[in-house]
Amino acid sequence: MSKLTKIKLLSVALLILALLSPLPLSADDLIENTGVGIGITAGNMWFVPVKAISFFWGLTEGALSWILSGGNTDLTLQIWEDTTQGPYLITPHVARTAIGERPELERK
Repeated sequence: MSKLTKIKLLSVALLILALLSPLPLSADDLIENTGVGIGITAGNMWFVPVKAISFFWGLTEGALSWILSGGNTDLTLQIWEDTTQGPYLITPHVARTAIGERPELERK
């Protein structure tokens, strides 16, 4: 057998092996990633401005509460903590945490 024939046979055998081997199943596919990206972008279009308004309104209200309560620092700090806590953006991790874990999509 010539060297060229051996290379052709080896190429055909590898091609058959590649075509017949099962593909690993994964939840991390193009459609899911695209959907998550679109959903996060659309969510952030609303979430970021609302979070910014809440942030600055909370700072203002906290300062106003300190003045009106006669210097109650605990009240002011509580208002500031509640309104300035993150998250500031919706990320894939935040979205998955919000909807709960889906065991059927976990990689094994």
